[in-house]
Amino acid sequence: MFEYIKGKLDFISPEYIVVDNGGVGYQIHTPNPFAFTKQMGSEIQIFTFHYVREDLMALYGFQSREEKALFIRLLNVTGIGPKGALAILASGEPQQVVQAIENEDEAFLVKFPGVGKKTARQMILDLKGKLQDIVPDFFPNLFTEETVVEDLSTEFDEAVLALKALGYSEKELKKITPELKKEKLTTDQYIKKALQKLLR
Repeated sequence: MFEYIKGKLDFISPEYIVVDNGGVGYQIHTPNPFAFTKQMGSEIQIFTFHYVREDLMALYGFQSREEKALFIRLLNVTGIGPKGALAILASGEPQQVVQAIENEDEAFLVKFPGVGKKTARQMILDLKGKLQDIVPDFFPNLFTEETVVEDLSTEFDEAVLALKALGYSEKELKKITPELKKEKLTTDQYIKKALQKLLR
């Protein structure tokens, strides 16, 4: 329905961003809302997917058409909903996901929240050999390094909230938080680092 929305980035939360276009604020769920921190108050273009279900209507947004395409392919896998697809994309390592599917690496795929053995097997069955068009130069600028480091507790707390929104449990997060707290990073960097540790 909407290919993309252009507008001013008005708000960032752990689950979504709000883009103001002509006085209308569009709530758009994205894999990692804090990846947009540097663009706060600026005009952005975000590729959107309008998801409609009997009990839910939502907009999902992506920084590239390739990322959007992978999201749609993941949604077509039985057992993966929008939240699960966002969690997979939030890893910032789509090549790893594609590689795991191609290599039938179920052990890697079950590390994502909401992906059990059955769903991992289904992902492999449905997507193996069908993602070549997405892999080349996949999201080169999806997660750019933040240079401004702000208040540790706020940044860290925001990252934890974003990870919880993706479906990671308190128990999983407790295992990695002591190590993360030793570093002073931006929200986006905390999320990336946490996901690297969670997916090991």
